[in-house]
Amino acid sequence: MDVTQARTFLAIIEGGNFLAAARRVHVTQSTVSARIKALEEQLGKALFVRSKAGCTLTAAGRHFHRYAQSMVRVWEEAKHQVAVPADFDDTLIVGGQYSLWNRLLLRWVPAFQAAAPRIALRCEIGMPQRLMREMTEGVMDLAVIYRPEHRPGVKVKELFEDRLILVTADPARPFEQNYVFIDWGDAFRDAHALAFPHLHNPGLTLDLGALGVNLLINRKASGYFPERIVQPHIDGGLLARVPDTPDFSYPAYAVYQENFSSPEIMECALALLDETARQAVDGTLPPPFWT
Repeated sequence: MDVTQARTFLAIIEGGNFLAAARRVHVTQSTVSARIKALEEQLGKALFVRSKAGCTLTAAGRHFHRYAQSMVRVWEEAKHQVAVPADFDDTLIVGGQYSLWNRLLLRWVPAFQAAAPRIALRCEIGMPQRLMREMTEGVMDLAVIYRPEHRPGVKVKELFEDRLILVTADPARPFEQNYVFIDWGDAFRDAHALAFPHLHNPGLTLDLGALGVNLLINRKASGYFPERIVQPHIDGGLLARVPDTPDFSYPAYAVYQENFSSPEIMECALALLDETARQAVDGTLPPPFWT
C-alpha cells in the first residue's frame, strides 16, 4: 500500500463518489477505481458500498479512515522536514484565497520574513476546498480562507471581518442597469436573494474574488466587494459606494496545524497575521494599494 492509495481513499470520502475524487486528485475515474480495488485487496476488506447515488463507507472503511489520515499526514510531514532548504531551520507552507492575498497576505510575507529570517516560506493560492484538503492532509501549515471546515488536527480562529459593500464605477446610472453578480458563496447568495429579489439573473456572474474589481472598473459596472479591497479605489475616484444598499458580513479565518513542528514559529506567524489584518481593516496599510 502506498500514500497515493490513502490520498485517493480520502478524496472519495470528501467528494462523495469516485468521479468527484478523480477530479480532486487529477486522474481518471478508472484510475481511482483501480487504486481502491488494489487497496481493498491488500486489506482484505471492502471499503465502500457503491450505488448510483454515490458511495458510503463500510465498517472497515470507517475504521481505516483515521489510519489513512495519519498516513498522509506523516508522509507530508516527512517531505516537509526533509525538503527544508540549506541555511534555513524549517519551512512554513502558507495558502490563501485569491481575495485574501490582496492587501493582507502579500503584506504579511515580508513582515514574517523580517521576524523569522531562518524560516523558509512557500506560498500558494487556491479555492477553500483545496486549501482545507491540503490542511487536513498535512500538506499545508497555515491557510487564510473565508469558509473553513473544522477538521481533526487543525485549529480555526477568526482573523477579521470583511464587509461586502456595493460599489459602482458609474454613479450616474442606477446600479441595476450595469450590475455584475460576484459570487461570494452560499451564505452571501442567500442574503443577497433576500435583499435583492429582483436581481435573480443579472446576466453576468463572476467567481473571481477580488480579481473582478478590474472588470468592474473597465466595464463601468456595479457589484459587491470587500470594503478592504475597494476602499483605495473609492479614495482614488475609480469607484463609488452605492448609497442606501445593505452590506454583508464576510469573516475571514486563519486555519493552522495544531501540532506544527515549531510552535513558536506558528505563534509568530499568527501574531503577525493578527497585526496585518488589523491594519488592513483600519486602513493603515501603506501604498501601493494593489498589494
